[in-house]
Amino acid sequence: MALYSIRKARGCWRFTRALHKGAEAAPAPQKDAVKRVFSGIQPTGIPHLGNYLGAIESWVSEHTQLSWILTCMVRLPRLQHLHQWKAKTAKQKHDGTVGLLTYPVLQAADVLLYKSTHVPVGEDQVQHMELVQDLARGFNKKYGAFFPVPQAVLTSMRKVKSLRDPSAKMSKSDPDKLATVRITDSPDEIVRKFRKAVTDFTSEVTYDPARRGGVSNMVAIHSAVTGLPVEEVVRQSAGVDTARYKLVVADAVIEKFAPIKSEIERLKMDEGHLQKVLQAGSAKAKELAYPVCQEVKELVGFL
Repeated sequence: MALYSIRKARGCWRFTRALHKGAEAAPAPQKDAVKRVFSGIQPTGIPHLGNYLGAIESWVSEHTQLSWILTCMVRLPRLQHLHQWKAKTAKQKHDGTVGLLTYPVLQAADVLLYKSTHVPVGEDQVQHMELVQDLARGFNKKYGAFFPVPQAVLTSMRKVKSLRDPSAKMSKSDPDKLATVRITDSPDEIVRKFRKAVTDFTSEVTYDPARRGGVSNMVAIHSAVTGLPVEEVVRQSAGVDTARYKLVVADAVIEKFAPIKSEIERLKMDEGHLQKVLQAGSAKAKELAYPVCQEVKELVGFL
């Protein structure tokens, strides 16, 4: 056991050194040029409006195994440079944990484990996708073409902002309960949150994110849930003051969520079906992930 641990540690050291050696390998092609889109979402907490408008993963042990291997390939300053690490540790008075620091590597493992070619992301995840791409290239450089270098696909609704702080994105972990609209919120809760949404003292509805972040967030949400262009939303809102407009947006969100909430309630009544779906998803993920993880272990010398 001790010898096995030493071999693993030596392997980790080889990974780190390997990033700066060898010729650049071409990205590994998918069989028959099949494209694979990976769309993941944080598994904890209740999905919110931003999750829905962005991109709505099964968990198997291979994720954490590949994550450990990839962690050995990335330098500490690279992770500390990521914007989300700096922003979240600043809120925590620079008391961030190792788990938070290395979470982007776990995200990279999630993507690469399925040899994904495309990943839908919001603009706040672009840096993390660059890390995924660099890790894929670094692995290929050392061990030969294996991982495709996935492309980021920016969603049209790039970032839904907090209803209480238009400079920040909407987040499930926001301590201010009025800042985030959850898919499971009741109509009354949604109305209350939009009524309390931060705008400004100008009553006219316009779209100017640089100078009117709050109102522009309302317009962007309204446009996204109705499918109307921003310009058309603004045109239709002429003569409506912002107080009334916030309720208009709330009604549009309630209408958009209604069939989703109805389906959630229906599914919650059939726990057996949900268990079968989870088991089937886990089995399918395992079927795809296990052989990739085994190949990685063979390439790096663990098997």
